[in-house]
Amino acid sequence: TNPNWWMTGQHLVDLDGAFAGAPRNRELVERITQAVGRVPVQVGGGIRSADTVDAYLAAGISQVIVGTRAVEEPAFLEDLCRRFPGRVILGLDARNGLLATAGWDTTSSRTALDFARWAGSIGVFAIVYTDIERDGMLTGVNVEATLEIATAAGVPVIASGGIANLDDLRALRHAAAGREDAFLGAITGRAIYEGTLDLSAGQALLDEAP
Repeated sequence: TNPNWWMTGQHLVDLDGAFAGAPRNRELVERITQAVGRVPVQVGGGIRSADTVDAYLAAGISQVIVGTRAVEEPAFLEDLCRRFPGRVILGLDARNGLLATAGWDTTSSRTALDFARWAGSIGVFAIVYTDIERDGMLTGVNVEATLEIATAAGVPVIASGGIANLDDLRALRHAAAGREDAFLGAITGRAIYEGTLDLSAGQALLDEAP
């Protein structure tokens, strides 16, 4: 078993781009990518064309995260997976289990679980699953829903939304016991800024052999 199956990297979201429908902070993203050197960088927010994906990858981005257009136009996601194998991550943001798009402004009638099941069959590298109701609230990650997404899709999931401390990461590890292919990583932001989670300690915990 690989003890380092939890991915280490930088997760960037161009929120301005998510609302605008096109990147608005590409120069900053590229500067961050250059600054962190060999640390993998994944970026999402406003990625709604193959040209944008091509430009980001050419700038050294490891993987791109596509959400809104992928949900609204599934053929677009299929095309990206064919053109950029291993470089496309699907971003699924859910509110009460239903997909949300356009910077969370729009809620779909389709469930995240159904879409994940389909997406897993077309070659997405991974899925970032965010429980919107928990994001930034430090109320704990939705472990059950995240594991359900991984099981339905058959591809690794990056957990997002609500992570507050080491106990949340322990809960993810416990849920993944014997399922090392279920989770690829965990995204946290506010917990680091607020000081409730030490990044080094969190990564060390996830890097421990199961």
